[in-house]
Amino acid sequence: MTTLNPMTPDVQFALYSALKIVIAMAVLLSMVAYTVLAERRIAAWIQDRVGPNRVGPWGLLQPLADAVKALLKENLVPAHVRKVSYWLAPMLVMIPSLLALTIIPFGSTLGLQKMVIADLNVGVLFTFGVAAMTVYGLVLAGYAANSKYPFLGGLRSGAQMISYEVAMALSIVPVFMLVGNPEFSGWIADRANAWHPLLANTSPLNLNRVVAYQAGGFFHWMLFQQPLAFILFLVAAFAETNRLPFDLPEAEQELAGGYNTEYSSIKFALFFMGEYANMIVASGLIVTLFLGGWTLPWFGLNHPAATFAVGLVHIAVFLIKVVAVVVLFIWVRWMWPRFRYDQLMDLAWQRFVPLALVNIMITAVVLWAQ
Repeated sequence: MTTLNPMTPDVQFALYSALKIVIAMAVLLSMVAYTVLAERRIAAWIQDRVGPNRVGPWGLLQPLADAVKALLKENLVPAHVRKVSYWLAPMLVMIPSLLALTIIPFGSTLGLQKMVIADLNVGVLFTFGVAAMTVYGLVLAGYAANSKYPFLGGLRSGAQMISYEVAMALSIVPVFMLVGNPEFSGWIADRANAWHPLLANTSPLNLNRVVAYQAGGFFHWMLFQQPLAFILFLVAAFAETNRLPFDLPEAEQELAGGYNTEYSSIKFALFFMGEYANMIVASGLIVTLFLGGWTLPWFGLNHPAATFAVGLVHIAVFLIKVVAVVVLFIWVRWMWPRFRYDQLMDLAWQRFVPLALVNIMITAVVLWAQ
């Protein structure tokens, strides 16, 4: 009878993956809590108010007080709702953001471990597949409430998110056209064979490969090489996360809160947390695809990432960039007015989709002419 060696490669992989999942989820949920606090303080600053500052020093314990309040509130379920769908919808909103987090590289390496939970060669396709699940939760919430305002909010969210998913997917096609060009593929092979494990056996759809492309300096960042793609992706991210000026599925003045009108207590908190988690994950994708990921021009893939300290610096760089994009999301909410719904749909189908297609054609011509 053979005994199982507890430190076989499979066991090590499972243990390290579980550890990365726990740490990444803890960081995400902590960022969700303090992003809410940051939004309230930034809104107060813009509107010349004080903001929350009573719970703990400088109001830093306010998220804890909000969490306790959400957990202890009475869990009311209206009699007229469709109960199975009513309970399922908040989970379908929160879970996709947690799944999408798994393929975002948040650092280089710590020791021999890549700082990504699932280093998939089809990472971007996985992201869009998972992100598409969010719309089911929002539409299901509107249907389950069995009420006109949530139902209208669910219909709006379905149309909005499907429309902007098309624009978002088309906007990043030029990015992967650049990353997959033969000249860069040869460079990737040389680097992988030399020493860097992040680049070995990667496809053009792998997000670590996108980071590698941008490691040479500021002007290698896709922000500068594909500025139109960056603008299209950024605006589409606002629509995908239901943030102002694209928060038409909620629109309190019109729909009294939209799809989450009939929800309370922890179920409402899941919708709230899902929105902020989606915003943070979208910021992570923007940083990875367009802002160099965890690299800096003077501290990127050209620097050996074997030491523990260097790996920690890479993680810190990534988090600082994500926080900067999150602050942009918050600033836009309190500075821009809401679009009308017809303007929202017109922007997607008559502006963004044609512009994204033109950008793909221009990139193809440029690559062909080289």
